[in-house]
Amino acid sequence: MACLGAFREMDTRKAPMTNTRSKIVCCCTGECTGVSKDYGRLYPYVKASQIAGGLASPLPSRNKSYEIEVRDLSYKIVKLEGTPKGMLESWKAEIAQDRSKATHLYVLKHVTCTARAGEILAIAGPSGAGKSTLLEVLAGRIQPSSPSSSILVNGLPMDMQRFRRISGYVMQDDALFPMLTVRETLLYSARLRLPSSVPTKEKKFRVEALMSELGLSHVADTRIGNESVRGVSGGERRRVSIGVDVIHDPAVLILDEPTSGLDSAAALHVVAMLRTMAVSHNRTIILSIHQPGYQILQLINSVLLLAHGSVVHYGPLELLSSRLAAAGHLVPPQVNVLEYAIDVVDSLNSEQSGILSLNRKGDSVSDLTLQDLFELDPSSTHDSAEKVSPSPARDHQLDKKPDKVAFANSNIKEVMVLAHRFSKNIIRTRQLLMARTIQAIGAGFGLGSIYVHMGYGTRGAQERAGFLAFTLTFLLTSSIEALPMFLEERLILARETSRGAYRVSSYVLANTIVFLPFLLLLATLYVVPSYWLVGLAPNYSAFLFFLLVIWILLITANSFVAFFSSMVSDFIMGNSLVTGFMGAFFLFSGYFISKEYMPKYWLVLHYTSLFKYPLEALLINEYTSVGDDKCFGPIYADRCLLSGEDILAASGLTGENKWVNVIIMVAFAITYRLLGYGVLCFKLLRRRQ
Repeated sequence: MACLGAFREMDTRKAPMTNTRSKIVCCCTGECTGVSKDYGRLYPYVKASQIAGGLASPLPSRNKSYEIEVRDLSYKIVKLEGTPKGMLESWKAEIAQDRSKATHLYVLKHVTCTARAGEILAIAGPSGAGKSTLLEVLAGRIQPSSPSSSILVNGLPMDMQRFRRISGYVMQDDALFPMLTVRETLLYSARLRLPSSVPTKEKKFRVEALMSELGLSHVADTRIGNESVRGVSGGERRRVSIGVDVIHDPAVLILDEPTSGLDSAAALHVVAMLRTMAVSHNRTIILSIHQPGYQILQLINSVLLLAHGSVVHYGPLELLSSRLAAAGHLVPPQVNVLEYAIDVVDSLNSEQSGILSLNRKGDSVSDLTLQDLFELDPSSTHDSAEKVSPSPARDHQLDKKPDKVAFANSNIKEVMVLAHRFSKNIIRTRQLLMARTIQAIGAGFGLGSIYVHMGYGTRGAQERAGFLAFTLTFLLTSSIEALPMFLEERLILARETSRGAYRVSSYVLANTIVFLPFLLLLATLYVVPSYWLVGLAPNYSAFLFFLLVIWILLITANSFVAFFSSMVSDFIMGNSLVTGFMGAFFLFSGYFISKEYMPKYWLVLHYTSLFKYPLEALLINEYTSVGDDKCFGPIYADRCLLSGEDILAASGLTGENKWVNVIIMVAFAITYRLLGYGVLCFKLLRRRQ
């Protein structure tokens, strides 16, 4: 099979590692005739379907490609003079929309470029040039300040909601579950991103093929890992992040500095893999890059060089070399042209957008644009026209019919997949699982040994109230241990929902369902030893009601922590807020001070206290179940002066309030879950806007 001559349809090179055994790889129109190996390790220079047993993929291949054209794109930040720093004040200022004293700071100014299918467009520039902002705009995460027609997808204005579903966006920092293996991470992504009509066997086949293409087969069963859990390397973690976003075969892939934090070999491996994806899958790839090596530059088709938000250069590296030479800049032999251009771009005097003061040899300083320098060479002008103007065949290939975009799976399917993934995370998070389990068992036996057989009488009544109050305090405050897990998941949630992987409602429901049996287990481990050692009402109906209340209490506390985790930005703030509200709820529960003696302006905390209703339910359950023959006060002439009913009457409680309190507790749990869901939706929507 002969290779075509066009550069974008051909990729002939050796393996990226030097001094290793290799075979020449020739990729023509998406098919490769060789495989590069380094000490038996497969390099991803061929299609995933070709590596996986040499068979064609059973899934229907994507036959549509996308060309992204940017025309005079701008993005500005509106800064109000004297903007307050507080969150509430900032929201008020934003609602007021007072633009009379506003200043406009342009992050991007009149950016123009084109990203084509089967090619890699690299966005480069010094720090603060606007690279990440441009990627955010192209990914549909933020709205540009210029008209919607400034970004065209196959010649049509970009529909951001739809474009986010047919594209993949890999951020600079990796957000992965550390307790999942590489295979599990990709498989869960496949189950969420691919339609439920695709059989599970075919999804597994695609995952195995993708791992081969990414060079991850040898670490397929290794956990991702984090600071406390040993896992895959940094380069392998970055390839897993890329795999999560390409499992559904997106037509466009956008990456924010995919080589950041990697050594030269790992960075070259990642870019070579991306080049293979672009050629073999006819995928449009846009990435930002900082200080790329010479070998990496050979894999890039076009470069967009930014400085202070403006375009300094757009086109191939050869054109950049010509422009620098025409401007009198000689690139040292030991430095690649892009690295040199980034270093000198700040030293050039920028007088206006796109105009640089360049000193040519033998001439005085004159204001020239890089486009002016490019037009000085007539031959290059003709070549550029051929490169920039798409061919009729390419125009015919780009189908401009809008796709129907929807979630890949139903709500029920999403809940099932997310619940399975979340349960596996809980089981493998030993710090949370083992700590809570040992804590529940230890507290159950510890409190049982302290209040063992507390009996009745005045002392028995006092000890019962103390035991029940401490039980509620201990169980509610220990629920804050789930806060770090919620915060870690929130970052992953934001990224996955922005990709259109699943609905926020599915995540909230799955999270709730998974915690139900786990919290029931903790409630049982605590209640079984403590209830019988202390000697509470000796009948099984009272015991089961006690267990039910403790279970609902843990669910309510979990929902309360989940709500605050959706609001705060870090663990320190979340811990402070949760413990502060828990203390206030305990103070105003009615245990320390009766409702009649509370100031009216504090009654709202009394009625919203998470301690009030379980405490009343447990007191009613205990004193209505111990029997009429039990006395909790002095006995005069064989007559009990203080029975359980008398204690309840003195507290303003009746037996009818027993199940009312349970219903209120359930309502609290549901309310906090709904509030957390609302906050997550608001934050995600605000972030996209």
